Amino acid sequence: MKRHTVDLSAYPDLVVLYLGMRVNVLRGVMTLLGFGPKIAAVGKDKPDGLLVHENLIYSLFPLHIGMRQYWRDFESLESWARSAPHRDWWKGFLKDSKGTGFWHEAYFRQGGMEAVYVDVPERFGFRAFAPEVEAKGAMFSSRQRAGRAQEASPSPPPVVPENELYR
Repeated sequence: MKRHTVDLSAYPDLVVLYLGMRVNVLRGVMTLLGFGPKIAAVGKDKPDGLLVHENLIYSLFPLHIGMRQYWRDFESLESWARSAPHRDWWKGFLKDSKGTGFWHEAYFRQGGMEAVYVDVPERFGFRAFAPEVEAKGAMFSSRQRAGRAQEASPSPPPVVPENELYR
């Protein structure tokens, strides 16, 4: 038997991110297929701070794919999420999910977890056991949900400000 572990001491601020896109109606199949090359590009281009990108299949019926990403730190992840091309995709998705649902769950080595689910009817992950609340106010942004709003590093502006999203 060969047993291994890893030395994560060089990654004190590591963030593990699970993401998923689920087809809700037939129209969503085309949305998901059109998004495939964009997902592949993220793993290939490796934005600053992305250590590893792995593709996953959660289910075939309903079609539900995703990825697991390891980020050097929250700041790198947040900076990438608030810049093009992700920012543009997310802004468009929040206006029209095009027959799909999207979610993420983030786990922080220094402690804390957070998640968001948009147009996802199924209750899985944290939603399978934790009380569900609207992503508004103190629960609006990933930084706020993770309890990182008071950190010294400035937060990039949101993709869509809360007052615009919930008009």
